[in-house]
Amino acid sequence: MSQGLRVGLLGAAAIAPAALVKPARRTPRVTVTAVAARDRRRAGEFARRHGIPVVHSGYDELLADPQVDAVYVPLPNGLHAEWTLKALEAGKHVLCEKPLTANRAEAERVAEAADEAYARSGLVVMEAFHYRHHPLAARMREIVEGGELGELRHVEAEVCFPLPRFGDIRYDYGLAGGATMDAGCYAVHVARLLGGGAPAVTAARMLTLRKDPRVDRAMSADLAFPGGVSGRVRASMWSRRLLSIRARAIGSAGELHVTNFVMPQLYHRLTVRAPRAEGGRVLRRERLRHTPSSYACQLSAFASAVLDKAPVLTSPADAVTNMGVLDEIYRACGLPVRGEPQQS
Repeated sequence: MSQGLRVGLLGAAAIAPAALVKPARRTPRVTVTAVAARDRRRAGEFARRHGIPVVHSGYDELLADPQVDAVYVPLPNGLHAEWTLKALEAGKHVLCEKPLTANRAEAERVAEAADEAYARSGLVVMEAFHYRHHPLAARMREIVEGGELGELRHVEAEVCFPLPRFGDIRYDYGLAGGATMDAGCYAVHVARLLGGGAPAVTAARMLTLRKDPRVDRAMSADLAFPGGVSGRVRASMWSRRLLSIRARAIGSAGELHVTNFVMPQLYHRLTVRAPRAEGGRVLRRERLRHTPSSYACQLSAFASAVLDKAPVLTSPADAVTNMGVLDEIYRACGLPVRGEPQQS
């Protein structure tokens, strides 16, 4: 890869311009060289719009392209594991959208294949939790782990946004859709970032779709972390809580409140407060200015992992833990785990 990292795009998804194409223009060692879609005409239109030189007729054809070093996978959730594994078999590095798989069992298979591919050929697999690569995520963790809040007692996270188009693939059970998968994966991930360790799910509640009661449109779950730290996560794509993206960590000596940890480049607010018992007054507010977008940070981290052997913060092993929590949330609500065979 003397020319840097050449990335192919599996699917002309709506997220791809923001997550890959635009950041690649600002990342000197990354070039988007090819795109494939199930509809070649759609792939061609996407390529012309974004200046991508090569259009392939299908995903397999792109994976066979020797001029592609890595692939970005923004396909529906239920297809992530399949095409990540196929990409590894074809000798490609993989940046796959979150959630990496449909369930923990799939994540374990991908993690095993990724470990073998890395040992054999140095191939990298990264789950695309872009927020985790932005300096705001590191600052949040620094405040909690640095002891400023005292003994950690409770963490909360919620990712709620309106998606009233119920025909959207993110509501498709067969494609591993649902609010817990698409929004809850973020909430669980940042709760783990702040709470430490792998939490147990102690209770969960959901609102489901009328047309398909297997699919959740909103979720709330209680967590128990090692060491006695409690937690709560919420996710919604359609409920009374229309828009709320925030995280909170409560300690014996203070509280951390963060607004919009997912897309901090648009707007974010970090506040440290005194304990509620002391009035909860604001002790400090912070804004991280002049930082790259979370997507640019992620793409730079992916390139560094591939080209410089830098560590991967959002690895398949990390996805195994995250997917395990999502599985347990579904089980706690009596809903089927995504991707698991159902009894007739």
